[in-house]
Amino acid sequence: ISPPHCGLSARSVLVTGCDGGMGLGLLKRFLELPTPPQWLFAACTDPDGKVSTGGSPRWGQRDVTDPSSIQAAVGRVQKELRGSGLNLLINSTGARRRSTLATETAENMALIYATNTIGPLQTSQAFMALLKEAAEAQSGQGLSCGRAAIINISSILGSIEVVEAWGERQDVSYRCSKAALNMLTKCLALEYGDSGILCVSVDPGCVVPPPGDGMGPVTLEESTRGVLQVLANLSTNNNGTFWDWKGRRLPW
Repeated sequence: ISPPHCGLSARSVLVTGCDGGMGLGLLKRFLELPTPPQWLFAACTDPDGKVSTGGSPRWGQRDVTDPSSIQAAVGRVQKELRGSGLNLLINSTGARRRSTLATETAENMALIYATNTIGPLQTSQAFMALLKEAAEAQSGQGLSCGRAAIINISSILGSIEVVEAWGERQDVSYRCSKAALNMLTKCLALEYGDSGILCVSVDPGCVVPPPGDGMGPVTLEESTRGVLQVLANLSTNNNGTFWDWKGRRLPW
């Protein structure tokens, strides 16, 4: 399988949710790049149970719902980077529980929001100083994932205008959490764009589960390759926007 041919070049990258799925898939794609990141950090809840990626990312335990765990990760990353700042933060940790309007519960809503919305907020807040450090090091350049960026892995199911696949799955807590995540992306863009930090939401598509678990319209490999290509093409004009893995802009 040939490596992804895209112009993405970020010196330091942190990907959350690397226990499996999208996070681990993105990690593998970064390692396949012609010029992989010099520092590639993989945050997961169980670093001892990590899957081999064929490379040497720096693994660390982190729970996006636990502020002390996040701060510990910041300290470790800061120590590794030694003053060079963090170029790219990808918030890909996500949780989902099937539900309908009739069956949705407060417990479900709180759990899904804690992971899908509050987690990315706390992570972005915690790593902001390192992102600003990277942005200032390239102060003469426009916004890009190679300079400093926060990428929130969202979903078309969180689009209020599209309301994708409502008849197939309501998943109320998940939809609401992703709509809130998209608003967080917009808020981050408004607040930190002037500091040189690009903030964008990306929908990776409905990814095929592992073999035997059903079918879907896109494989994990196709999705993650597409996402990296999208990231390579993002610039100042794209700050505070929502894209899918094919490079199409999505409505909020």
